[in-house]
Amino acid sequence: MIQQLRIYEIFEDNKVAFHARFRDHAVRIMQTRYGFHIVAMWETRFGNRTEFAYLLEWPNEAAKTAAWSAFMADTEWSEIKRATHAEHGPMVGQIEDRLLVPTDYSHAKGRSLL
Repeated sequence: MIQQLRIYEIFEDNKVAFHARFRDHAVRIMQTRYGFHIVAMWETRFGNRTEFAYLLEWPNEAAKTAAWSAFMADTEWSEIKRATHAEHGPMVGQIEDRLLVPTDYSHAKGRSLL
């Protein structure tokens, strides 16, 4: 098992719209169509920046890559992003994407966090 940590810079003036889009659309499409396993989601502050962070779990890197490629090509998701951007403006700034590989002494090594 591997985990993936994604951290999005989100903007205070439209973070309610961001959360609605992620909660109501992204999560649904990710999980039902492409097998994303979302472990947890958080909102955090880092300095003056508001961030949305979430942890995904994958059986391996190939599964992660295939699922992300399919999700990013999804026509419904593309249309939702276009419409929400037109209505609310940019919703995400900088994106950090980190692949978390357990150390040989980690409790997470070889097992699911779910």
